[in-house]
Amino acid sequence: MEFFELPALGKVAGSVPLPGSKSISNRLLLLAALAEGTTEIRDLLDSDDTRVMLAALAALGIGLEKIDGRSWRVRGVGGPFPVKRADLFLGNAGTAFRPLTAALALSGGHYGLSGVARMHERPIGDLVDGLRQIGADVRYVGNDGYPPLAIAPADIELDAPIRVRGDVSSQFLTALLMALPLICQRSGRQAAIEMTTELISRPYVEITLNLMARFGVQVERQDWRRFTIEAGQRYRSPGVAHVEGDASGASYFLAAGAIGGGPVRVEGVGRDSIQGDIKFAEALAAMGARIAMGDNWIEARSPEDGKLRAFDLDLNHIPDAAMTLAVVALFADGPCTLRNIASWRVKETDRIAAMATELRKLGATVEEGPDWLGVSPPLTFTANAVIDTYDDHRMAMCFSLAALAGVPVRINDPKCVAKTFPDYFERFARIAAPR
Repeated sequence: MEFFELPALGKVAGSVPLPGSKSISNRLLLLAALAEGTTEIRDLLDSDDTRVMLAALAALGIGLEKIDGRSWRVRGVGGPFPVKRADLFLGNAGTAFRPLTAALALSGGHYGLSGVARMHERPIGDLVDGLRQIGADVRYVGNDGYPPLAIAPADIELDAPIRVRGDVSSQFLTALLMALPLICQRSGRQAAIEMTTELISRPYVEITLNLMARFGVQVERQDWRRFTIEAGQRYRSPGVAHVEGDASGASYFLAAGAIGGGPVRVEGVGRDSIQGDIKFAEALAAMGARIAMGDNWIEARSPEDGKLRAFDLDLNHIPDAAMTLAVVALFADGPCTLRNIASWRVKETDRIAAMATELRKLGATVEEGPDWLGVSPPLTFTANAVIDTYDDHRMAMCFSLAALAGVPVRINDPKCVAKTFPDYFERFARIAAPR
């Protein structure tokens, strides 16, 4: 197995330009494909997950042109996909698999959707149930409730609201919201979605609603319980769309600044971001870190006394960035608790179990529950810990921070960061100096 050796690291400082947000990139690609007109998407993330989406759209008949290394031109079709028969392999990209499932179910064709083994372990039943309520023909090829899927043409009816759970993944709601205008524009009917449980990860739904509005479709939201798309709305290209820097990716560098002195500045995301993960900076501030923020940048420094305070936080609103806090907890002045993180169980790996296992390798005392994690910092960090990453990009990036304790760390399978941040370790090395 390949590995990356991080030396014992000391003070960190510097500035890091961020890659584009995965959440925004894949949403913009799909919306541009379904819209009338041509959209130029600038600063698109170049990673495994966006390549999966680009390949799928090309197979479905969408015209794509690469303008330069970070910009693409997407020629929208103004409705459902023109190719009516395709088999798509979507890797482990949830931001591609879930929204494409919904859009294809409303496109009137025969489609097969599959992914890597882990994708076939990630639940999709709530989305399929929602689509079936309006008549979609979506079938499980293997185990009920999980990919792979087979989709066939069907008569779609919007007679009643779609009722869907929101306590497993917000991507199911996002998928339905993005696809339903395909029916609203040609049926002349209103579409509505009602949540049957609490909706988790709401900031990711906010991203969806914001981007849909940029393409001309307004969604009426009532207390996160009901979402309505009025009849006749359709997607229209805004012409040019920019991808913000990745706020989740920013968390590793901001954490490094909070742990290792700083200042560390991330560029490409700031106070006006539509991404909920910028609230990671507030969590660092609650620990005593010194945070500054501008329109397009965020900066972090260690507390004045050098001591990060322990925390007990509900992190449902920032599930991805919360993983970074689990490692920052190693540097706190007491036990820390991360709460309301049940969605970690169904991500690229079971992140609660994986995080607990790897934190213990560094000497931490860790307790885990169905939706929480308790981390007591080690009195002495274990040197030369070998961190397994479970083919999960965020595990690899999070645990790079452990080297800031002044101990060498080995990261197994470092190339898994290609999912969202292919040159992460190179950028991390620019701000962190060996002791």
